[in-house]
Amino acid sequence: MELGFIGAGRMGRPMVERLVGEGHRVRVHVRTPEALEALARVGAFPVASAGAAARDAEAVLVCLYDDEQVRAVCLEGELPAALSAGAVLVVHTTGSPRVVQALAARGATVVDAPVSGGPHDVAAGRLTVFAGGERGALECVRPALRAYADPLVHVGPLGAGQCLKLVNNTLFAAQIGLLAEAVRFARDLGVPEETLLAALPHASGASRAALGAAVKGSVAALAASAGPFLRKDLAVGAEVRAELGSARLGALEPALRALLLLLDGTTA
Repeated sequence: MELGFIGAGRMGRPMVERLVGEGHRVRVHVRTPEALEALARVGAFPVASAGAAARDAEAVLVCLYDDEQVRAVCLEGELPAALSAGAVLVVHTTGSPRVVQALAARGATVVDAPVSGGPHDVAAGRLTVFAGGERGALECVRPALRAYADPLVHVGPLGAGQCLKLVNNTLFAAQIGLLAEAVRFARDLGVPEETLLAALPHASGASRAALGAAVKGSVAALAASAGPFLRKDLAVGAEVRAELGSARLGALEPALRALLLLLDGTTA
């Protein structure tokens, strides 16, 4: 496929490498000359602007940090005018469903496709992608996304991918908070944190958070590593809940408070 790519950073760069490796022609726009040079070496085509990346592309993939950056590039910049008729705009950024809906309201065919996993999952071709939007639009871009997405899950209409990802990240954040409380409980019983974390991944108390903490060496280290992304996504989730007026956290709330206390402690 003829693709444009915007935001080839920590997650986006291995995506571009996988796309090129699968035979796609990828024009990529990033801010730093070093990144452009590195991507050119793997066979991508660096361009000077988001509009140049989008021109004549069958699909444009956006992997930016937050909603503010997506709005700046996809609503306020030159990208909308540069999109070809029939091109699909794929937004990998985790954010508010209102943003991707605003892009569609401007006339773009949009698939919201937030991801779960890290750069190592991209490189291995096993990144989880939650896709929202028309099924026909998703099928148009499936040949590109399957370069790194497995599974690629269609979860509903436009915005559903963002909603599912926000729930996922809220649950993951709560699991880290619960794990912090479990570490405190274990210490009260005389069980060191390292002993607990070594055992949990093999037991019924296992979770992605427990495995991540075991790899990082402590719950605090996991929280510090994931903290910036989790704070951003929890803030977006709070905004979405405020807009709906009826979405409640229930039992997740005290676990999230425990996480925020841990994050405040690791950044103090």
